Amino acid sequence: METAILERNDGITVINGREYMNDAKGAFVPVDLVKPQHKLEDETVRKIIEFAIDLNAQIARFRGHTMTDLGALDALIAQEYNAKIGGPKGNRSYQTVDGLMKVQVQVAELIDFGPELQAAKTIIDECLMEWSADSRDEIRSIITRAFNTEKEGKINRSEIFMLLRHEIADERWQRAMDAIRDAMRVTGSKEYVRFYTRETIKDGWQAITIDLAKA
Repeated sequence: METAILERNDGITVINGREYMNDAKGAFVPVDLVKPQHKLEDETVRKIIEFAIDLNAQIARFRGHTMTDLGALDALIAQEYNAKIGGPKGNRSYQTVDGLMKVQVQVAELIDFGPELQAAKTIIDECLMEWSADSRDEIRSIITRAFNTEKEGKINRSEIFMLLRHEIADERWQRAMDAIRDAMRVTGSKEYVRFYTRETIKDGWQAITIDLAKA
C-alpha cells in the first residue's frame, strides 16, 4: 500500500489520514500525543513568525523605495543645479520646506584591525607592568575591556577607540597608540536611514522609530 503524505503549512503532516508533528529531532509524533500547551505554543509562535516575515519584507521594500527616491533626487539636483547634497563621506540630510520633517542618511565606516594591534597590546602590557598598581585605574579597566577576546576572539572596538582619547606622556604609550592607528583597516561602509518630525520649528526632532526593540 502506497503511503499518502500531506504536509500542511501549520506544522502538521498527515500520513495515511493521521496527523503528526515533527519534534526537534525530526521524528514524527502523533498530534494526540503532543501536550496541549505545546500545541498552543507551536500555533502562537508560527502565527507571530508569519507576521514577522511579512513585516520584514515590507521594511526591506520600504528601505529599497526610500533609497531609490533619494538617489533619484540626488541625481536630479546634480543634473539641474550642478550641486550635491551631503558631505564627502556620503552623509546627507533632506528636509521639507516648513522644516518639520527630515530624512537623514548616515554612512558608517566598517573598521577592522590588522596585526599591528597585537604589537600595541604587547607595548601596553609593558606599561601596565611598570605602572604602580593603584595608578590609572580607569585606563586599566578600559584596556581589560578593549582586549577581552573571550567572545569568539573579537576585541571591543568602542573601547579601543576610547584608548586613543587618553593623552599619556609615556613614550611607549604613544607608540602603542600609533600602532593602533596603523592597525585600522576600513573594510567597507554601511548606510543608515533615519526619519524625524517635529511639531514646530522650535521643537526638538523626534525620531520615527522602525526598530521593533524600541517601538
